[in-house]
Amino acid sequence: MKYHSDVLILGAGAAGLMCAIEAGKRGRSVTVLESSNRAGQKILISGGGRCNFTNTGARPENFISANPHFVKSALARYKPESFVAMAERHRIGWHEKKLGQLFCDRSAQDILTMLEEECVRVGVRVKLSMQIREVRHAGNFTVVAGEHEFSSDSLVVATGGLSIPKMGATPFGYDLAKQFGLNVVEPRPALVAFTLNPADAKRFCDLTGVSTEVVASIGKRRFREKLLITHHGFSGPAILQISSYWQPGEAVTLDLAPDRQVFRELLASGARRDFVAASAALCEALPQRLAKRWLELYPFSKWTNAAVEEAERLLHCLKFVPAGTEGFAKAEVTAGGVDTNELSAKTMESVKIPGLYFVGEVVDVTGQLGGFNFQWAWASGFSAGQAV
Repeated sequence: MKYHSDVLILGAGAAGLMCAIEAGKRGRSVTVLESSNRAGQKILISGGGRCNFTNTGARPENFISANPHFVKSALARYKPESFVAMAERHRIGWHEKKLGQLFCDRSAQDILTMLEEECVRVGVRVKLSMQIREVRHAGNFTVVAGEHEFSSDSLVVATGGLSIPKMGATPFGYDLAKQFGLNVVEPRPALVAFTLNPADAKRFCDLTGVSTEVVASIGKRRFREKLLITHHGFSGPAILQISSYWQPGEAVTLDLAPDRQVFRELLASGARRDFVAASAALCEALPQRLAKRWLELYPFSKWTNAAVEEAERLLHCLKFVPAGTEGFAKAEVTAGGVDTNELSAKTMESVKIPGLYFVGEVVDVTGQLGGFNFQWAWASGFSAGQAV
């Protein structure tokens, strides 16, 4: 069977569906091809099933890209309040959890249902379980999926990155970009937990389940969030955030007691200067198991001013070099992707191949944790949908 549409979109995730809706609003005939048996699978698992669908504070500084200016146009064209307005039209209850992060009151399914209803309203056709065998370009675009052949004037690649392969993630979008002669920035896991080398694992991994607020930093990049100790290493929001900026072999610094001067305060208080007093003070600042472990690793030999200063310094400057990360299997998103130098920042269209667009995670734009990656999906999908 042969089909023709004005616009053909590969991928029925957040960016692909948003692009389809906007193109459909403009009277374009739109077909979306999805390889899995349902649309929006990553939407459904996001935010613990509640979908952290945007962040009210989204700004260019919240995104990582080889070209940090690339996101500005799309973010300006489609702001968080625009998506909130659509959610409210569909009577979706939402709440702000913290730091501008907006979640559904009920379920991520509400967001997916909204997008699917919007697609139906503007006549978008979504075809599931479409395994693409070939993509050709000669005048227009032709996509062969199974025994079907789809042609279009515009082709939008919204196939996502490599994160969470059990959900069907593949390098298809990157391979397609290369097929058309576009450069791809090497993909890597982002928003992902660190694994530890054997020595550090021996020091900390028996404390699995311990969580505490820290400041995780690499150079000038700092995130104040929770740290979670796991069987394999360090996780939690602070670690996921800093992981997106980490390069192999680089040290990460943890401040275990932000805004506290635990040992200096003890010294100034006139309390007993001994190990028992130090232990009690540290247990007030940290979870008890972590406090005791820290004192085992850095015991006081004597209570001199110099010793107190060194203990305070170590408490705020625990350095470790990750052995690696838990990889794409556990990463929330993929960093890297289609080089932004290959695309128009206003429309997401290829500067080399007219009519070819890339949106969402497949592009070399990665948001920080907290709804920013969804905002990029909405904004980039909207921008392409306004142009196709």
